[in-house]
Amino acid sequence: MAIAEDLTILEHQLKELITRYEQYFVGLEKREPLPLLTTVDKMVRRYANTPINNTMYKHKYTMLVARLNTYREHWNRILRLIEEGKYSRDRFIRDLHLRQKDKKPVHHEESHEEEFHPHHNLELERVFNELREARKACHLPVEKLSRELVAATIEKSRVSLAARLGTDDLVFRVVVEDGKPKIKASLRK
Repeated sequence: MAIAEDLTILEHQLKELITRYEQYFVGLEKREPLPLLTTVDKMVRRYANTPINNTMYKHKYTMLVARLNTYREHWNRILRLIEEGKYSRDRFIRDLHLRQKDKKPVHHEESHEEEFHPHHNLELERVFNELREARKACHLPVEKLSRELVAATIEKSRVSLAARLGTDDLVFRVVVEDGKPKIKASLRK
């Protein structure tokens, strides 16, 4: 049973580490969270050479390690940019504010239409930019990515989801799953 408890602890520590690094990059944390990173590394190394017989625990461990490695590459890239003087905290904060601004409802009828339907420029541009940045962060090519391709993907999803859910009131966002960026839809709240 020790592995189940350790995996739960590792999962919580990894979430905390991700949050602390985000705060560090934004400027809320003064120092890089190296002590927590060391603690997480120790926990990962603890089971690196230990056979895990339970398939569920083995899968969970593997997924947590993969997630840590993906984030570690991302953090190292940003740290390198900071060292080279090419990273702008202001740009990161501005992008964060723009994403939050996109989520706020607009009361004007025309703006509401334009902001929330992907065939209109604002939401399409937001999803396209998020997908492009996510692909770059995952070290995937972005040369063949186009707004038209993203618009076609969103429209195809919207039609099938609207038929299944009975509503066209959907919001699209980009998520990274297993190291691959994907466009996901959810009902607007």
